[in-house]
Amino acid sequence: MARESEDAGMAKASKVKRQKKKKTKENKTRTVQANILYDNAKGEENPNRHYANNKIKTTKYTVLSFLPKNLFEQFHRFANVYFVFIALLNFVPVVNAFQPELALAPVVFILSVTAIKDLWEDYRRHRSDKEINHMDCLVYSRVERRYVEKYWKEVRVGDFIRLRCNEILPADVLLLSSSDPDRLCHIETATLDGETNLKQRQVVRSFFDLDCDFDPLKYNSVIECEKPNNDLNRFRGYIIHRSGRRDALYKENLLLRGCTIRNTEEAVGIVIYAGHETKAMLNNNGPRYKRSKLERQMNVDVFWCVIILLVMCLFAAVGHGLWMFQYGDKRPVFDVLSPEGTDLSPIMSAIYLFLTMIIVFQVLIPISLFVSIEIVKICQVYFIHQDMDLYDEETDSHLQCRALNITEDLGQMQYIFSDKTGTLTENKMVFRRCTVAGVEYSHDANARRLAMYQEMDSEEEECTSHGGTLPRRDSVTSHQSAPVVLRSQSTKSHRRTGSRAEAKRASILSKHTAFSSPMEKDITPDPQLLDKVNECSSQMDFMRFHSQPMSQLPSDLSDIIDFFIALTICNTVVVSSPNQPRQKVKLASRKSLLSSPLQPGGAFSSAPKSSVPQELSLVSLMLSSPSAESTLTKLDEERPPRGLDHAFSPVPPCYDGKAWDKEEGELRYEAESPDEAALVYAARAYKCSLVGRLPDQVTVELPHLGKLSFELLHTLGFDSTRKRMSVVVRHPLTDQITVYTKGADSYLILILLSFSIVYRTQNYLNLYAADGLRTLCIAKKILSKDEYACWLQRHLEAETAIQGREELLFESALRLETNLQLLGATGIEDRLQDGVPETIASLRKAGLQIWVLTGDKQETAVNIAYACKLLDPEEEILTLNADSQAFHTNFAPFEIYPSSSPSSSSSHTVPFMVHRLGLVIDGRTLAYALDKSLEDKFLAVARSCRSVLCCRSTPLQKSMVVKLVRNKLKVMTLAIGDGANDVSMIQVADVGVGISGQEGMQAVMASDFALPRFRYLQKLLLVHGHWCYSRLANMILYFFYKNAVTLIFWYQFYCGFSGSAMIDQWYLIFFNLMFSAFPQLITGTLDKDVSAETLQQLPHLYVNGQNSEEYKPYMFWMNMIDAFYQSLVCFFIPYFAYADSDVDLFTWGTPITTLALFTILLHLGIETKTWTWMNWLSITFSIALFFTVALCYNASCPTCYSPSNPYWTMQRLLQDPLFYLLCAITPVAALLPRYFYRACQGTLFPSPVQVGRQLDKLPTEIRRNILSLSRVKVGSPLSPKPPFLSLAKPSPKGCNKKDQRSFPSSNTPPAKKGPVSQADEEKGQRSQVQPSDSVRSHSDLYTLVATEIDTLPYTKDAPTTLGGATASFNQSL
Repeated sequence: MARESEDAGMAKASKVKRQKKKKTKENKTRTVQANILYDNAKGEENPNRHYANNKIKTTKYTVLSFLPKNLFEQFHRFANVYFVFIALLNFVPVVNAFQPELALAPVVFILSVTAIKDLWEDYRRHRSDKEINHMDCLVYSRVERRYVEKYWKEVRVGDFIRLRCNEILPADVLLLSSSDPDRLCHIETATLDGETNLKQRQVVRSFFDLDCDFDPLKYNSVIECEKPNNDLNRFRGYIIHRSGRRDALYKENLLLRGCTIRNTEEAVGIVIYAGHETKAMLNNNGPRYKRSKLERQMNVDVFWCVIILLVMCLFAAVGHGLWMFQYGDKRPVFDVLSPEGTDLSPIMSAIYLFLTMIIVFQVLIPISLFVSIEIVKICQVYFIHQDMDLYDEETDSHLQCRALNITEDLGQMQYIFSDKTGTLTENKMVFRRCTVAGVEYSHDANARRLAMYQEMDSEEEECTSHGGTLPRRDSVTSHQSAPVVLRSQSTKSHRRTGSRAEAKRASILSKHTAFSSPMEKDITPDPQLLDKVNECSSQMDFMRFHSQPMSQLPSDLSDIIDFFIALTICNTVVVSSPNQPRQKVKLASRKSLLSSPLQPGGAFSSAPKSSVPQELSLVSLMLSSPSAESTLTKLDEERPPRGLDHAFSPVPPCYDGKAWDKEEGELRYEAESPDEAALVYAARAYKCSLVGRLPDQVTVELPHLGKLSFELLHTLGFDSTRKRMSVVVRHPLTDQITVYTKGADSYLILILLSFSIVYRTQNYLNLYAADGLRTLCIAKKILSKDEYACWLQRHLEAETAIQGREELLFESALRLETNLQLLGATGIEDRLQDGVPETIASLRKAGLQIWVLTGDKQETAVNIAYACKLLDPEEEILTLNADSQAFHTNFAPFEIYPSSSPSSSSSHTVPFMVHRLGLVIDGRTLAYALDKSLEDKFLAVARSCRSVLCCRSTPLQKSMVVKLVRNKLKVMTLAIGDGANDVSMIQVADVGVGISGQEGMQAVMASDFALPRFRYLQKLLLVHGHWCYSRLANMILYFFYKNAVTLIFWYQFYCGFSGSAMIDQWYLIFFNLMFSAFPQLITGTLDKDVSAETLQQLPHLYVNGQNSEEYKPYMFWMNMIDAFYQSLVCFFIPYFAYADSDVDLFTWGTPITTLALFTILLHLGIETKTWTWMNWLSITFSIALFFTVALCYNASCPTCYSPSNPYWTMQRLLQDPLFYLLCAITPVAALLPRYFYRACQGTLFPSPVQVGRQLDKLPTEIRRNILSLSRVKVGSPLSPKPPFLSLAKPSPKGCNKKDQRSFPSSNTPPAKKGPVSQADEEKGQRSQVQPSDSVRSHSDLYTLVATEIDTLPYTKDAPTTLGGATASFNQSL
């Protein structure tokens, strides 16, 4: 009995467990069924009824909710709440200071302006929503048994949609049918990720073999998929048919909302996600908001203003209480009775006055400051956009500012974290050399071809700079040079003509196919390797003729042909033809299609570098091949034996029955990454061409042999963890299942079989890396039928799983990619972008510390770092390599740098020597160094080095490094990159910059600023960043000063601290809002403390912003003190002037207001560095506006506010000579201390920026000569720490020769032997430049130093030295 009850309890528990599991599963998945099955049923019976409809609404407000919701949002800003509170307090009779309606005007004005702006933006969104919701699409109707037109907003989940060519997708649709013979659908995803190259999507596998058109009425399957999410690179699910068969669904089956159908006449799909549940809408997060460093500092000072306000109010309240107390029982004449008619006690009077004074002194908190800052920032962004120096004519792109509120942060950067590939380099990969089967092929002719391109580019630039045209090269007859001249004349002709339309056309033509310039395409083959390929091909042709087995082919030749086959098929390259570039012709039969070399196709799985998501996730192991289940079934079928004849196409290539003209129909390769395109073009140079790709087949053409058709079984895509991709094919020659793999050598070598070829290849890889080439290893593996079946069975389980599919597929790929046979390796050249070395040199002189975070091989990254002057040949290099985390207990480099002591900075040479270090660390060691126990030690070493280079780093490691430096060192960080793998780094940094390069627009879309080229970063930071910071910092300080000129405070001493004012309330309310508002906006937008030319030639002026020299805490208090002094002068000079006279209160108070306005405007004039006609106009307008309002107001209001009477006050003052005398004397007396301070500072103790400003005043020729001579001057006021600017330094003893190696193509000078004296260098330069006497005299006045600041101004501690010994650590534990 007990046993039965126990069994019943277990059964009940298992049932509950199953129900819980089922409930969990239901919460994580969605079931989609066709709506046509429920057309006749009630709405409650439709299982799709709970899903969102397709109507979108991106507006924030409705007619009813606008006012409360907008006010609620505006009241999130504390300043608005404060001003509303003050305005409402003024309605209380016992404490009011001004007319209540008038006091409400400023805050209503500010709130109204913001509300109108928000309303206009929301109305634009509403119009856009309405336009999108009313677009048409074709939806299947069961009643009419055809597709009918419906609005997008009427589409529901479960509807069947017919899509036509060039139509935009209305929702996320699962592709069930396509008119394409290969069951493919081409889409353009530019609206999602900015990439213009076409992507391929394929029909769900179970609908692939339909012989007739898709009929929705016959559809009776159920779709189980994941809940809506914003991951564009993932879609998981399966489709269950009535037979019980279950097929997996992948992202390659899903068409996303917003994409455009291309090259496909018709496609049919079922809606999976609609409206706000689509991936595009879930990714639409709106503009990013960041708070700048300056804004955070400003908020602190606003708080201090509140404290000052409270102190002043408390002082006045105490004073009023004491004043009332001295009368005792006698009620003073001016006393106001309480509402009950009784006398108020001194304490109650003081309390009421405290509230009254808060209203009177409210101007201390600048109400218009926040609105003014927003206006100025928008204007600054506009002028940055208008800078033609930041426009790239070659790509027809300019700077984009995507975050409007952090422009001033550009002037305060301290650390720059940069990607290498595509950011510092062109990301134009060119095949340079290779090694196959342990034999190296140098490709010298190819090297000469690339050198010719470089030479011609430089000559062209020289001709262009001189205004001439490119000279014709009729003497050049080599076949490689012909396309060079053609390219030069075609792609850069717009530079000579100056036609913008022509430039745009050239840009469009060059972008038509990515990675396909003549430099990348026209590879010159190595003669020795070409002979071996031809020998191999001829032997295979002989074996085919005699029907001999392939096993008789020599192993070295077999490796060569496999090497080029791997280069050709192990990729995701799409094939098309230029004469029919994007539109595919529908052929009569699929069989004829298989033999066509013009057939576009592509793998649908892999995610190369450009499409790897920003997180370190295990993604993109999606299969583009036939379903694993059908493949497993094929294994059990007997395959008839076939000879070599069956492996080759018996018919010549044709298209619609016409012969293929090779010259007209040269194949075009559309690759998603430049590496893939480079390898495919390299294979084509050896006559091993990729001619066609289908979802289950890749066609390759080999010399002498025609075309081979490889059955494509699986594609295991690239990801940032495995660092490789693989394809599984059935080899047509041997009928064997073969795995071809390509990937990073450091990861691939770990899974190779140990042969001597591995060691020889590794040596060649080191040589390639030493030349700055990007390296890839190529390997293969042959699987037996049993091995493949065993692997496939588990792979089938992984691919049909919904939960944890990526992890399971990742583990499946690792099981397959073991014991590979190495075939060879390639070296690909990636040229530096123009101006990169110069830009890095300038940024480092500006005090910026630059870290490069790259996924490249260590040796490659190091040599590129030398080429771009990130590393200097004279520097000592710290190389950190470790194989396990056990090294941290006794890790030499970390122990070298104990906690730095300030006393070490007393020595001049020690900090200089330490900062001449470069740190190189690989990805594995970086993973250990980022551990919590080691991160502080790692940071201590890294911050002591002049440069840091992190190699083989993953996207997650990049973001972790940026976050570590930003949070631990409390410095301003900037991250710059061009690919999706840089997105996380860009988002973590204080300022993110995206390069609109070769890898799509993911980095740009995640960034705050977007640049066409890395070199534009120099002007963006050193010029615009400096200006934006300087303008805003001075404007904010001026705002605080202007509002602190509280004239009424001094009057309280003469009116019993009663809160009375001698100034008319209209002037008080509108003084800061109208009369003095416009000049500061003009100055904040246009002021330039130093010219752009000087800022770029003297980069170390940027240190001014890094150290926050323009906005320090003491400056706020100095401005407050100055404001109080000026208010004192503006009050008491008129007071003594009108003493013992019979003038009324306003006749005395109005001049005080006028004098305060003049003083404030003249103060702005002293602080303005650059005067333009707009500055003069704004000041003139402010004065004219004040007098116009005053004259009109005083003339039209005789009895407005009894007993006060401002009638005709200004008219009488303008007739009084004393008024003019006061206007001349008072501002001068008020501003004399500030003017004297500025004059003494600029003359006796000039800051570096002031010296630069003095240089700008000199004639152009003299200034340029001084700047050229300044490179050899020492002891400048521009140098905050002159000892660290000396060039004299003995070269490090024992420095590793390897560490001093320079990049071959760089202009880096070789390492100097022995010490370099300052005098020798100065003597050498003076012998070349002989300045005139006038230049020499000016240069004596402005002695400058333009040498690099090695000790960063924000580095407080200086670490100890290494003592000149070499610091290269290679630990292998």
